[in-house]
Order: sequence, then C-alpha cells, then structure tokens
Amino acid sequence: MLRWIIFLVIFGILDYYAFQTFKTIFKSNWILAIYWIVTLLVVGNFVYNYYDFSRRDGFTHANSYAVGFFIAILIPKLILLFTVFAEDVFRVPMALYRYFTVGEMAKGNYFPARREFISKIALGLAAIPLASVLYGIYKGRYNYKVLKYTLEFDDLPKAFDGYKITQISDIHSGSFDDKEKVAYAVNLINEQKGDVILFTGDMVNNRAEEMYDYMDIFGKLEARDGLFSILGNHDYGDYVSWESEEAKHQNLENLKDIQKKLGFDLLLNENRYLEKDGEKIALIGVENWGSGGFKQAGDLKKASQNISENDFKILMSHDPTHWENQVLKDKYHYHLTLSGHTHGMQFGIEIPGWIKWSPSKWRYKYWAGIYNVNGEYINVNRGFGYLAFPGRVGIWPEITVIELKKRNKVA
Repeated sequence: MLRWIIFLVIFGILDYYAFQTFKTIFKSNWILAIYWIVTLLVVGNFVYNYYDFSRRDGFTHANSYAVGFFIAILIPKLILLFTVFAEDVFRVPMALYRYFTVGEMAKGNYFPARREFISKIALGLAAIPLASVLYGIYKGRYNYKVLKYTLEFDDLPKAFDGYKITQISDIHSGSFDDKEKVAYAVNLINEQKGDVILFTGDMVNNRAEEMYDYMDIFGKLEARDGLFSILGNHDYGDYVSWESEEAKHQNLENLKDIQKKLGFDLLLNENRYLEKDGEKIALIGVENWGSGGFKQAGDLKKASQNISENDFKILMSHDPTHWENQVLKDKYHYHLTLSGHTHGMQFGIEIPGWIKWSPSKWRYKYWAGIYNVNGEYINVNRGFGYLAFPGRVGIWPEITVIELKKRNKVA
C-alpha cells in the first residue's frame, strides 16, 4: 500500500505539472475536465489491473491493455513535464528578478505568464508518442516484416550455397488475440520457401495451454528439411506459481509434446546434421542460457558432442548474452548463431542505413539484427509476438530469412 501511495503522489505531481501546458492552451473547463477524467480512468485501470495481475499470477489481456494505455499517456506527460520545466528555467530567474526589483509589497504575480506558443509546440511533440503508442497497440503488434540477409562464408559446404534459413522467435502465444492476423503471419513464413524453419524459443508466456488455440495455425508450418526448435526462458514456467513441482514439470512436458505435434524437432542441448548432396552442416540447439538472472540450463559442450571442430555450425540459443559470454569464447567456431529474447523492447526507431535505436541497447549489447565478431555471426530476431505491452512501436514483429552463400575466393 505504501508503494502505491508513493507512486500515486509522484504521478500526481508529475501530472499536475504537465497539466500546466494543457491549461495554457485550452480555456474550456469541459476540455480540462476531460483531461482529468481520462487520466483518472487510465491510471485507475492500471492500478486495478496491476493488483489483479498480482492475484492471478500471470498477465491477462486486460492486464496488458492496462499497461499499454498507461504507457500511452505517461510518455506524452513526461514530454509536457520536461517542456514546462525547461520554460521554468527562464521563468524562475525572471520572477526572482522582479521580486527583488519591484519589492516585496508589490501586488501581483512575479512569474511571467507561460507562453502559449511553447505550450503548443510541447503538445504537438507529446502527440507524436501518443499516436505512435496507440498505433502500436492497434496495428503495430501484427505489422509483420520479413527481413532478408545474405551471409558469405569461406568454408560453407558447396551443396549449401544458396541454402535458405527461415527463423522465427518469441511467439508468446498467450498474448495473441487475433487468430486471423496470426494465420496471415504463418502463411507469410511459408511463402518464404525456406529450406528449414528454426524457432528460437518462447513459444508461450508461461503455460503450455496458451498454445492450444493456435495449434491448428502453427501446425501448417512447413519446410523441406523440417522444423527445429529450442526452449526460451518463458517456456519453463518459471514466472508463475504452481501448486507443486510436479505440476510445473508436467507443464513443460506438455509444451514439449505440443512442439512435437506441431512438427518441431526440439533440441535440448542436442544437435542434428542437415544433409544435402552428400555434404552436411551441423545444427546445434541449447536450452536457455542468459545473464542477468535468467535461467542457465544451456550446456554448449553437451549440445556440441560428436560435432567436429571443422564442421560448419549453426547454433540456436535463445538469449544473445549466451553468444557474448560463452559462444564467442569457445574453442569451436560457431559460424552462425540464431537468437531472440530481447524483442527489441518492442519500442524504438529504425530507418535502414540511418538509425537503429531502442532502449533495449541499454540492456543488451546485441539486441536486434545481424552482428559479426571475428567472423562469427549472430542474428537477434526481434520476435514474432509480444509480451506485457500489447503492441510494437518502430520495432516490428519479425520473420527472418538468411541465405547462406559460399564466398568466391579471389585468385
């Protein structure tokens, strides 16, 4: 209770200060009343749903939308707050000057009036994130993008020149609420005609049953050389309470069974060989391994048993911190690692060839896209689904297509 009182007091102060910009422009009491009504409804719904979430032990769609709408008003209010504060940097010294110049006994307000044009600029700036977040909730979460890369390697077996890998990651089926949009995305995956489909973890938010309504859709995935998968941190059921360890274990077994029924070959610290025209490449899958408090069930040594040092290797590892902390330091050369996990924080700005930014970069060194360190590549997929915040802004749901090419050596 004390935590919520502190939160409401801080937010109230922030909101009242930001409201000064709104009040400078609009003189109608009705409009000002609507401002406070909307604010109270959104904040009240957020507080209620947070309490509901703590009781339910897991996010519902209502909980997610409460978070989404709270973020939708919070970011614009912060912009208004900073604008008003910036204006006060000049207003406060002016007020002090007038106070000491005019004298204590002078009547009236020493503060100069807020300038309406500055408030209009602030409101215009605040409208941008408001519209972006609302769009991200309404459309962005299903705004699927196919990102294509071509990677060249000196030692790629010749038979695999032109081989296409389709990667998806972070389905988070428990967050979906539109089967038609999900079915469209699955068709989009199949349209890429990948030789193999690799799924890099987090099929559900917490419970295997979240996938039941979508099995008929994901059961349509197909690729010539099959479907392979690994587990992500959310697949283990670690973020909800269970009546017993047996129930938690059974949930994981149920999820494994679901993946099998969908046609996935689930790699649990295991490996397989993909063969073509008498040549082969190694496909290695580790269980989740992540720094910063995440589960570390991945065992790279075990997963690479019976793999030759000279084999061409593709590693599936959910969390990119595994690549940074262990894979790059391993004596084996893992040509390509496929990860996910970060979602690009579902928020950011990406303009190809110009800018690529997300708050995710403050947490993860490798957070989205292709990276190359000493000839070892990683692709961090931005995720197929979404979690907690029911939307995506600028960082769209991703289907990755990677074409492997054998580098032509210059004579």
